[in-house]
Amino acid sequence: MQTNAHTGTTVDEVAAGVYRINTPLRTDSIPGGFNLSQYLIVDDEPMIFHTGWRRWFPFVSEAISKVIPLDQIRHIGYSHFEGDEAGAMNEFLAVAPQAVPFASQVGLMTSLNDHADREGRGLADGDTFSTGKKTWQWIDTPHVPHGWDCGVLFDQSTSTLLCGDLFTQPGAETKPVTESEILTASEAMRKPMDYYAHSTKTGTILERLASLNPTTLACQHGSAYSGDGAALLRELAAILDIERRAELTG
Repeated sequence: MQTNAHTGTTVDEVAAGVYRINTPLRTDSIPGGFNLSQYLIVDDEPMIFHTGWRRWFPFVSEAISKVIPLDQIRHIGYSHFEGDEAGAMNEFLAVAPQAVPFASQVGLMTSLNDHADREGRGLADGDTFSTGKKTWQWIDTPHVPHGWDCGVLFDQSTSTLLCGDLFTQPGAETKPVTESEILTASEAMRKPMDYYAHSTKTGTILERLASLNPTTLACQHGSAYSGDGAALLRELAAILDIERRAELTG
């Protein structure tokens, strides 16, 4: 559903109680443009994962308000600290007075408690918390794909992985959710831009995510994916492993 004709912002349910707010970004630096998503979790204690840029707050919040009143939000978090993940944190805290900001423990130490207008919560690897019907598990993914503070959230009830910048896809216009594989498009953007960190633990981290058997990959950039998320994660891990071995052998 389009919520702003000027910006092209849309809101769509991509899994039960999981809403994707997406805005196209037309830029000359990326052929075909780009797009940014935030995820709203509608539950007893609603949650936003990623806030979008500060200057995008008016139309991102407008989209959310079409689903729930903004003051009902109780949790506001992000995978790693960048403007498109946390730029509008304080604007959301202002309209949601009972919301608690959260990030990884590293993120809390390095950025969140300096940036946020209210004291934040740092989640340790494996920590869980409930939003009502859904229980979320935080998984530390340092440097995967980038950022020492990086982490993701997984909900067992819907097998949804809020996977941040993993499987980033180009294009200003993307479907809210697709059953077509997204790795090809994601790789076409990753390889020339080289925005992944080159970590020795990448394969281990991706296998851990695959072992959760996610059936929805809620990507921050591009379509959410519905299907065998574990297979895509393992295919990505194999590609990255081949690249790493090639680098080592020179």
